[in-house]
Amino acid sequence: METRRDVFQAIADPTRRAIIQLIAKQPLNLNSVADNFDMSRPAVSKHIRILSECGLITIKQRGRERFCNANLHSLKEVSDWVEKYRTFWKDHLDTLEDLLNNE
Repeated sequence: METRRDVFQAIADPTRRAIIQLIAKQPLNLNSVADNFDMSRPAVSKHIRILSECGLITIKQRGRERFCNANLHSLKEVSDWVEKYRTFWKDHLDTLEDLLNNE
C-alpha cells in the first residue's frame, strides 16, 4: 500500500527539520548533508526521500553528485494552518482578558 506523504509528516521529525534548515541556507550534496548527522547514510537518505516526496526539497544531478535544494513554498500550508489557530486562540484569550478585567 502506497503512503501519501504531506508536509506535516515531513516537519514532524526533528532530523528532517534539521535537514531543511541546513539546505535552506545553501544547496548541499547528499554526502554533505549526511556528514551533519550521527546516523547512517541510508538513514539520512530515507529522510531526504521523504522530504522530496513532500515537495520540501528537490534533488538535482550535477555531474556525479546529487544536490539537495530547499523548496520552502510547501511550508505555506503549515503557516496557513497555524494561522487559523493563532487567530482562534488570540480571540479567546482576548475574551478571557476582557472578562477578567471586568470583574
